[in-house]
Amino acid sequence: MTSEPEQQWGVGIQDAFQRLWTPHRMAYIQGENKPTGPGADDGCPFCSIPAKSDEDGLIVKRGEQVYAVLNLYPYNGGHLMVVPYRHVADYTDLTEPETVELAALTKQAMTALRTASGAHGFNIGMNQGTVAGAGIAAHLHQHIVPRWGGDTNFMPVVGHTRVLPQLLADTRKMLAEAWPTA
Repeated sequence: MTSEPEQQWGVGIQDAFQRLWTPHRMAYIQGENKPTGPGADDGCPFCSIPAKSDEDGLIVKRGEQVYAVLNLYPYNGGHLMVVPYRHVADYTDLTEPETVELAALTKQAMTALRTASGAHGFNIGMNQGTVAGAGIAAHLHQHIVPRWGGDTNFMPVVGHTRVLPQLLADTRKMLAEAWPTA
């Protein structure tokens, strides 16, 4: 069954594509919630998140030195970050206890994501410095991005849009419940 392309007024050249609107991404594009400078008091979201409730801050797990939080602008459903409480930019500036707990929470995040969503694999890493792609270079954070076989689709490439199957609050709750106790 074929159908005629639907009329698309106001979208430019008629191309038979449906539009998936993601207005929440505009905040990221325009730099909303980005620090105004390198200091902890320059609007660093990673410094202000721990003062919020877990639900409001999208915090999945709090440790002594670091915490795990959902990425507000995720690459994939369940995209977490492990962040030290201390405002520090470089991995080599972490204390030994911070380094150990960052690694431990990363392992726990992988376990929680496998339990909650059946993740098949992960992209794990940190971008050190603006030139390396760090969106907030002044406060170190490690990304844990769950992956599934066949999760790559045309949307990020063609539509410059990420499709997420779940609201962040629901993802936070699901992962917090699946977080390992030890």
